[in-house]
Amino acid sequence: MSKTRIALVTLALGASVAFAGSAFAEKMKATLDGKSENPPTTSAGKGEADIDYDAATKKLTWKLTYSGLTGPATAAHFHGPAEVGKNAGVAVAIPGVTSNPVEGSATLTDAQAADLEAGKYYVNIHTAANPGGEIRGQVTK
Repeated sequence: MSKTRIALVTLALGASVAFAGSAFAEKMKATLDGKSENPPTTSAGKGEADIDYDAATKKLTWKLTYSGLTGPATAAHFHGPAEVGKNAGVAVAIPGVTSNPVEGSATLTDAQAADLEAGKYYVNIHTAANPGGEIRGQVTK
């Protein structure tokens, strides 16, 4: 094999590896409802967060949809670290919650990445009637 051909094969292989990083993003999900809040709410609201996480870059990307809330969404966040039924502080804000769906991304710290991968994050959406959170769902793989 010629040096030129070896160089081209090496370059092509390197490029495919470089571009494959985002192709291996881990798929996660959160299904939100009132009974998952702590304390639970009687809201008929529902929501779903489709989440991609790239461990190599620690980039978290989401698409959050919701319906049936008691009023307009006022805020949304990823909270953690917390197991199901436990509360925790805001880990990552979800801006633009008044539009539906809500799409965004953030780069996590090492500690945040470890908590996310350990299943210790949840998503919740707040409203005026439920300022502590109206619907919530644990992030799962």
